[in-house]
Amino acid sequence: MLAIRMQRKGRAHYPTYRIVVQESQRHPLSGRVVAEVGNYNPATKALTLDKEAVEKYLKNGAQPSSRVAFILSKNGVKLPKWVKLAPKKTKTAKHADKLRKNQPKEEAPAEEEAPAVEEAPVETQE
Repeated sequence: MLAIRMQRKGRAHYPTYRIVVQESQRHPLSGRVVAEVGNYNPATKALTLDKEAVEKYLKNGAQPSSRVAFILSKNGVKLPKWVKLAPKKTKTAKHADKLRKNQPKEEAPAEEEAPAVEEAPVETQE
């Protein structure tokens, strides 16, 4: 079975990826690929893609990885019905009850409740 996946290239702390078609049982870094169908640079979001070759391999049953499926769908490649995109991840706070926005609101004292202070006449010394 074939897989469409990303193969890491580039230098330390600056990865670039080749989008390759490879046997699914092989490790992505093994180097034995069936075809290279594109390149992706995550730093610049630059993508080069051979859409005809990708569609050919998808039609013949190649399974894209979740990240590759997201990139392909974002760039207009029609995915087969059996390809499922990964759901968006949502962040959850570990202690949501301690967040300030989840604390009960403190009511400020109303001005009507405070006693009105009468002003005393100011005496001037001459």
